[in-house]
Amino acid sequence: MLLLLSLAANTGARAAGPLSGDLDIRSAFVVVDHGVLQLSAHIQYPITDRIRSALQDGVTLAFDLDVIISRHRRLWFNTTELEMTLRRELTYHAVTDRYLLLDENRVEQESFPTLEAALDRLGHVEDLPIIVQSQLRDGGPWEVAVRAGMRRGRMPDALRALVFWTDDWHRTSDWYTWIFTL
Repeated sequence: MLLLLSLAANTGARAAGPLSGDLDIRSAFVVVDHGVLQLSAHIQYPITDRIRSALQDGVTLAFDLDVIISRHRRLWFNTTELEMTLRRELTYHAVTDRYLLLDENRVEQESFPTLEAALDRLGHVEDLPIIVQSQLRDGGPWEVAVRAGMRRGRMPDALRALVFWTDDWHRTSDWYTWIFTL
């Protein structure tokens, strides 16, 4: 009986995981500026002590924003015109006591004094160019789908050996979709 209770307790703790909390797309929209479709989105990422301590132990967290634009058809399958992913990484720099946000090419870098400030910046995507209007055939209607995700990225070798079997460091939001016409 005690073994069953401990297994149930472990299952509940594992279900919550280190990435538990709000991971939600609050709003998203596309505007056309000089013939370029630009995405703006507001994403709520979880802030937990486990995330904070993992970053301070040298783990890198990777954040993805998936975007799909499809031609919406009523009586047939939608045709995908664009699939793209915005990738960014968050690390903690112990010497400066700052959180560093890097783009996928590791070219642009921003520094933040707190985890909350870094996640707030990650959650505000503004005017991201996604596609040129002339690449979209016909006038639509078009369906835009956006999904946010976070996962464990790089980590020190010592930690990798300890947590190689865990899969609770990956999480995605629900798809946020809407229809628009040009």
